[in-house]
Amino acid sequence: MTENSRKLVVVGHGAAGLAAALSAAEQAGSRGLHIDITLLEKSREDEAGGNTRWSPSYMRLAAPDRLAPGFEEDMQQASGGLADQAYFRTLAEHATVTIEWLQRHGIEFTVPVYYLSIGPPRIQPVGGGSAIVEKLSDAAKQAGVKFLYATSAMRLRMNEGRVHGLDIQSGDDDTTLDADAVVLACGGFQGNAAMMGAHFGPAGETIKLISPGPRFDTGDGIRMAIDQGANISGDWNGMHMEPVDPRSKHSAPIVLVYPYGIVVDQEGRRFFDEGGGLVHETWEAFARDIHFARPKSIAYAILDGRLFDIPGYKRAIRSEVPPYQAGTLAELALKIGIPARNLEQTIEAYNAAATGDVARFDATQRDGLAAAAALKPPKSNWARPITRPPYLAYPLVGAVAYTFGGLATNERAEVLSDGGPISGLFAAGETTGHFYRIAPNAVSVLRALVFGQIAGRQAVEFLQPR
Repeated sequence: MTENSRKLVVVGHGAAGLAAALSAAEQAGSRGLHIDITLLEKSREDEAGGNTRWSPSYMRLAAPDRLAPGFEEDMQQASGGLADQAYFRTLAEHATVTIEWLQRHGIEFTVPVYYLSIGPPRIQPVGGGSAIVEKLSDAAKQAGVKFLYATSAMRLRMNEGRVHGLDIQSGDDDTTLDADAVVLACGGFQGNAAMMGAHFGPAGETIKLISPGPRFDTGDGIRMAIDQGANISGDWNGMHMEPVDPRSKHSAPIVLVYPYGIVVDQEGRRFFDEGGGLVHETWEAFARDIHFARPKSIAYAILDGRLFDIPGYKRAIRSEVPPYQAGTLAELALKIGIPARNLEQTIEAYNAAATGDVARFDATQRDGLAAAAALKPPKSNWARPITRPPYLAYPLVGAVAYTFGGLATNERAEVLSDGGPISGLFAAGETTGHFYRIAPNAVSVLRALVFGQIAGRQAVEFLQPR
């Protein structure tokens, strides 16, 4: 490998790809190395940023310089003990250093007021994920990274077991980029209906995307690496979903007040424990149940005027469309198109069981205000009777943010095969598969940044003459 031949290609313009490209440029500069770095992005420049641009980008730290307590233990708990310990230990060890790096690039952090419920400590970049995209892309361009927009990565080229190039497509033009190393950071496969159908069944093909960014996440990096013998990891039957208002035109129009009322299906019947946990503990299973198990893949959160008494309740609603409102349950049922008698019977049964001391109600934590044991399914917290008009209804559907299945990588962000790391191939973010069962709360963007940085630095290390 000669001095002029060293070329690094990064695929993807979200947190992971931008962190990889910028950290590689900085690492090469600090070592006096000349490495041509190109970042490919399949979207137009004004659409670029993937999931990151649309994400609030909560990160599981107690403060910018302090990790949240029990971080690694929480990762194992979320995964049911399946998580790669070395991977998440590396994430823990590099988290605060990565935040400091972001701060040096002009990204400020704050402690957000998170919806309504109390959960793990979190920090958030001021301006959300779009601030990450804008600041890191500007810094990468200033550092000499070349950006190719509206350009898709199609195929990895290998030579004697190591990365040699990348076939790309821009419009009707196909060409090959020489590459001595490649970082795959182009998301999961939630934007690929065929892959979603293959892994989640026919209903997987019709899941609503939570924001505009994921439509570009079509599994390209995963597919290209598998074609070259890469191993896979993560839960291929797993994805992060959230309940959203299908009427909304906003990105991620979540409605997270469902624990404070009941939820019914198209027939007006309850089907899950609305108070089974804090919203970030129940939203995935709830949203998935709606899409895969409910008639017409829709449900309705039913509440009453007590919602308006909850301080800051609007923080838990990102839909700009007001709920359906009515003076009677029968009128409300008519508005949302469900059988009125069924809804009335459901709420009669619920109200008869919701006989606890309503003074115990506390929207911010599990308050233990449970309905009577005879209620099926149960309601374990926040069980107040629904009796005060106006009666309210939010339609809810499940929307996917990202998938869990992806490439197997180690703590150095190297893509693994049966024979060990694939020479010159790295990956980070949702392209890698390290989540199982449920997504650990406030971790996805953090791990994209941490392992994007690691991938960029390791790529430079790999390319350094020896």
